[in-house]
Amino acid sequence: MVKETNKETGSENDSRTTSFQCIDAIEISLFIEKEGLGFYEKAAKNVSDTRVRDMFLRLAEEERDHIQTLQNKVQFLQPAISGKGKARRRVDSFVNEELKGKIFPASETKEVQKYKSDVEALEYGIESEKRSINILSQLLENEKKLDVKAIFSHLMVEEKKHLALLEGLKEKF
Repeated sequence: MVKETNKETGSENDSRTTSFQCIDAIEISLFIEKEGLGFYEKAAKNVSDTRVRDMFLRLAEEERDHIQTLQNKVQFLQPAISGKGKARRRVDSFVNEELKGKIFPASETKEVQKYKSDVEALEYGIESEKRSINILSQLLENEKKLDVKAIFSHLMVEEKKHLALLEGLKEKF
């Protein structure tokens, strides 16, 4: 976990007890959505069943829409957050240490390039969505600010929708 030193007490707090700002939650959500987009785009190219390909392309399009919405929010908040370099580094550290490669398989790994079966590709998607939901649940559990909770909650709802779609398709195989 990312550690931050409390200036007043000199003690360290990990990110589970450190509250994020609204812009932090948006940046974290953007990272998760971009990883999902990369995964679904690449996975769609490596499956043979049209139902699975269409599902992955649909999810990639939804991720694109979510990314655009989040980027619009960042643009709106940009004037209010200029000069917040230290907070930015904290979010970058959190993303690198807690999220990068831990939700969706990294795009350069073999898992994304070739699957033994289309069902295996679906299972990777399902497990990735579950990991995302788990991380978001932890973030929500430890967050105090309502605006930040709202952002993480919204993303969790979207991830649960993706999970349900993937599980529903897998049942058809």
